[in-house]
Amino acid sequence: MMTPSRDPIDRRAHELDTIAAVLPIERRDELAELLTDQDVETLRHLVNEGMGENTLRALTSDLAYLQAWSLAATGAPLPWPAPEALLLKFVAHHLWDPVRREADPAHGMPDVVDQQLRDQGFLRASGPHAPDTVRRRLASWSTLTKWRGLAGTFASPALKSAIRLAVRATPRPRKRKSAKAVTSDVLARLLSTCGTDSLRDVRDRAILMLAFASGGRRRSEVAGLRCEQLLIEPPIAVEDGPSLPSLAIHLGRTKTSGADDAEVVYLTGRPVEALNAWLKAARIDTGSVFRKVDRWGNVSRRTLDPKSINDIVKSRAALAGLNPDDYSAHGLRSGYLTEAANRGIPLPEAMEQSRHRSVQQASSYYNSATRRSGRAARLL
Repeated sequence: MMTPSRDPIDRRAHELDTIAAVLPIERRDELAELLTDQDVETLRHLVNEGMGENTLRALTSDLAYLQAWSLAATGAPLPWPAPEALLLKFVAHHLWDPVRREADPAHGMPDVVDQQLRDQGFLRASGPHAPDTVRRRLASWSTLTKWRGLAGTFASPALKSAIRLAVRATPRPRKRKSAKAVTSDVLARLLSTCGTDSLRDVRDRAILMLAFASGGRRRSEVAGLRCEQLLIEPPIAVEDGPSLPSLAIHLGRTKTSGADDAEVVYLTGRPVEALNAWLKAARIDTGSVFRKVDRWGNVSRRTLDPKSINDIVKSRAALAGLNPDDYSAHGLRSGYLTEAANRGIPLPEAMEQSRHRSVQQASSYYNSATRRSGRAARLL
């Protein structure tokens, strides 16, 4: 018989299970202990409202971290709404000056709080948090507060000033999600490691080619791709050879699309052939396109986890003799735009395929590609 003290936790674990199909949760039991009944109810409400899966995962991750931090820092769960003093404490614990910390051990996150979060697996790297991470968690905190029908103080001048001053005091170089872009020459080396007829090689070849050629798709979009999103298009005629197979990928709602937008990108030629080869070899005609392949060559019915796309890029980089630390799944996205810039493809045309909404963000890849080899960088 269950002990009474475990009943609320067991109930929350069960309720988390009911939304796992939309919101995959690997740390269910731990979350059930950290989150309150109202937290779980809020997540269930967001699922029913049709919020995107990636947004829900991020909100759940941030909520779990915030609850764990609050318990470690104050000994109590998050209050709703959070007072301004608690928000300022959060900033002080996460954005601090390492130089000052050496002279003043009380500066920044207290050691006891730091250790407790590490023991729970919430902290891994040392040093202050990235400002973008702090801003995102505060934004998630604000969003969850609003979904409870409450008003927070997240726009207070004191909080904005604290973040601005903390960032100014501890400048950090901006790091790309992938240290190096997977341009066509790098992609060719990754594909060279997929040269056998094994299901794993056939699958990985299709993943790499589709992710790159469809505009540098995000790993979540590749992992979550379903056969129902694929639509065969009329072949593309070329002057000096046979027609090229063509395929439309209906992405639906994406990270940057509006609620009513239906994003569509296209594949032509070799990537279509690679995708068809995988679907035929794996005997897939419905459901998830990319699935797990076990060591005996059996294809699972379950879709790949988005993290697996990142693991595939890194493992193929290692097999190709490249440093896997230099490459990630996002390198396919940055690599597509970098390659487009190198080949002189107009930015608007490339953005139609990559589905970037921000010209500023997309053009940064173009600027990097042209500035490095341009005349302005070769004055001497």
